[in-house]
Order: sequence, then structure tokens, then C-alpha cells
Amino acid sequence: MSTTQADTEVIAAGLAQHLTAGTVVCLTGPLGAGKSVFARAVGRALGVAGPMPSPTFPIVAGYDGSVPVLHIDLYRVSGPEEFEDLDLDRDMAVAVSLVEWPERAPELLQHADYRVRIALLPDQRRTIRIDPRV
Repeated sequence: MSTTQADTEVIAAGLAQHLTAGTVVCLTGPLGAGKSVFARAVGRALGVAGPMPSPTFPIVAGYDGSVPVLHIDLYRVSGPEEFEDLDLDRDMAVAVSLVEWPERAPELLQHADYRVRIALLPDQRRTIRIDPRV
């Protein structure tokens, strides 16, 4: 349970300790749930310095940290074919990939190493469930 942005950041930093190059983390939840906050906190925990804005318009943003970090926002992607056209396989193989709106590329979602489900409750608290692929 997250009642503040700081709570969300602590949870994200905890997950970051388990991430290595090639790891894919899919972040699901409604608009405003805190997916970008979670992604930024993971990035900071992995040594990314400076701002990490949501890449809604460029779709993909890369950052240097202790391991390369890709922040991918598929909100504007129309489907799996458009995701494949981005040709990110090589980049994702050497980075921690944080993917928002992975539902737009179901194959990616099915093969994610971690799925982070963020739900926004009516009182503005959030539930954050982290499921590793088993």
C-alpha cells in the first residue's frame, strides 16, 4: 500500500535492487496511478541522474545509470505491430526496460520479468503489486 509518492519511491527502489541488464518491467494501471513516478524511482535507484519525464510523445527515452535504463511509454502505440516497428530488441537486451501501457504490446506483457500493477483507490492511496515471472 502506498499513501504517498515517497512510499511509491521506496517500493520502486526495493524492486530496483533485483534488476539487471535485459530485465523487462511492465507497469500497468490507469492514468494517474503513478506508473511514471514508479519508473522514475527505479531509474534513480539504478543511478540515473537528472530528470526522467514520461516519454509519452517520444515513446522511448534512454538513460545512463549503473545499468542502461529504457523508459518506454506505449500509450500512443496502436498495437503490437507498431511496437515491433520500434525495433527495440537490441536496446532492451542490454538495459533495464520500464514499460508503461504494455497492454498495447501483449507479447511483451506476457514475457515481462516483472509486472507491476498499480491501482488507484478512491481515497488516493495506491495498491502496488509486483509479480515476477515464474
